[in-house]
Amino acid sequence: MARTSGCPFDPPPATRAKQREGPLVRVRLWDGSTPWLVTRYAEQRALLADPRVSADVSRPGYPSPAPTTGGGSKTSFILMDDPEHARLRRMVTAPFAVRRVRAMRPAVQKIVDDLIDELLAGPKPVDLVEAFALPVPSLVICELLGVPYSDHDFFQDNSKIMIRRDAEPEERTAALGRLAAYLDELMGAKLAKPRDDLLSGLAGRVEAGELTRSEAAQMGVLLLIAGHETTANMIALGTLALLEHPDQLARLRDADDPRLVESAVEELLRYLNITHNGRRRVATEDVEIAGRTIKAGEGIILANDIANRDPDVFPDPDRLDLGRDARKHVAFGFGVHQCLGQSLARLELEIVYGTLYRRIPTLRLASDLARIPFKHDGSVYGVYELPVTW
Repeated sequence: MARTSGCPFDPPPATRAKQREGPLVRVRLWDGSTPWLVTRYAEQRALLADPRVSADVSRPGYPSPAPTTGGGSKTSFILMDDPEHARLRRMVTAPFAVRRVRAMRPAVQKIVDDLIDELLAGPKPVDLVEAFALPVPSLVICELLGVPYSDHDFFQDNSKIMIRRDAEPEERTAALGRLAAYLDELMGAKLAKPRDDLLSGLAGRVEAGELTRSEAAQMGVLLLIAGHETTANMIALGTLALLEHPDQLARLRDADDPRLVESAVEELLRYLNITHNGRRRVATEDVEIAGRTIKAGEGIILANDIANRDPDVFPDPDRLDLGRDARKHVAFGFGVHQCLGQSLARLELEIVYGTLYRRIPTLRLASDLARIPFKHDGSVYGVYELPVTW
């Protein structure tokens, strides 16, 4: 749905109108189906935690075409239900545990500082997306997974195709196939010579007979894409939002309390909501909620962007307030499918938001807001370019 011109940070007016209609409303999709759109925070949390609501994309009534991997095998664990979802998710949980992620802080801080050094030493204006926002999470996820950073152009180009809304199904399948083949080849190298990285851990699961090599490569594709595309967009779009709210930027830049940086991360996640497909589900049994009955086999779309602007939960929701307690937002989802990498994303954003504006205090846009190219054509929102200077 189209956004209002000049309001790039706010949800589309049409979705806000649906929210005013009620917590559950019918919507029509491209294929003529009419799933439920869940617009309110409380109902979204309740449904995301309800075992009668399925994430299994292969179930009849699921409100989206069923994706496959390049080889046509079963889709990733994020689109499965327990117990299979839990079994596969447990295999990659440990590297994303809070304690393990906190131990990465010095390494992530060095990545951020080194890239800022390069920014300051280079020409200006500069595209912050290319020079900073993409390299930060790309370097981090490559280090975590054990993927050579020299190949980052390859996986960025293909991941962009996969999340582009107007990409043809054949284009997506081809891009996914290329990534799967790349990860399969890398998995072979990890099997032959394991190292201390996540892909080597998956290779161990393959050797133990817990995963096939194809399944392990597929999980690597999911983590590689999810680990850099979303965070890169939050870095760039969050920076733009702060530049457009100079009072909040000054508040963040001048604060001595690290808790304000943590609060800023949560508020920007709530305010910006970069994933705009909504979380898709289907009911396996009749569910009574908010005076409505979602019948078994009916599709459900849980629109997190408007749930995080629910005035019953977040007073004055369209105002960016870095001091707000926004920790209960649903930007990372809720329930058993809550984002696996949320601790890592938070760490990266805390370091970026707590470092970039202090080290470059005069950072400013080098273009008019109206000329910034926003990603209206993909399922992950952000900007294609962000020209800045100082």
